[in-house]
Amino acid sequence: MTEEPKGFEEPEVPSEATGQPDGEGAKDTGPAGEAGTDAKGGAGQTGAAKELTAVRAQLDQVRTALNERTADLQRLQAEYQNYRRRVERDRVAVKEIAIANLLTELLPVLDDIGRAREHGELVGGFKSVAESLETVAAKLGLQQFGKEGEPFDPLVHEALMHSYSPDVTQTTCVQILQPGYRIGERNLRPARVAVAEPQPGTQAKEDADDQASDEDNGGPDQG
Repeated sequence: MTEEPKGFEEPEVPSEATGQPDGEGAKDTGPAGEAGTDAKGGAGQTGAAKELTAVRAQLDQVRTALNERTADLQRLQAEYQNYRRRVERDRVAVKEIAIANLLTELLPVLDDIGRAREHGELVGGFKSVAESLETVAAKLGLQQFGKEGEPFDPLVHEALMHSYSPDVTQTTCVQILQPGYRIGERNLRPARVAVAEPQPGTQAKEDADDQASDEDNGGPDQG
């Protein structure tokens, strides 16, 4: 019988011949390896710091933009509030002017009603209509002024007649020819009146009488 040739077997090589220790491959644990590890760690920290700085810069920009937009919004809101107040004032002013113009046109009618009342002609249906008209005018804010005996005021009175009277000590409205009308602080028409002034020399005579009375009583400081 013929022997079969044995397979080629690799010789075992000692681990010392390969320059590597038994088991796992040799690791570089010397000073050069530690320096490389430190360099990689420092580079990572530097990159993280740069990223943090960039994020902070972006955050500052966002805050600045937000503050600017907030200031713009507050300014627009203030302008809008001023606009609303101005529109409201204009609306009220226009309304007052319109009512004043309407009531001014009605003053002659109210004068006729007043004269009819003085002459006793305000009766029947005409009386009801007249009173309704006066009520509506009062609701709209119309006020009548001017009374006999009140001091004359050129701001609210118009003197159509003038006389002298010993019964007054200052210029006084002694007769109301046409009443005045106002709405709020606006005068629609002054009261047309007859005025009377003190008699010329009346005041001087009164002063002389007072002086004589003081002398008879022993002067102003003696009883």
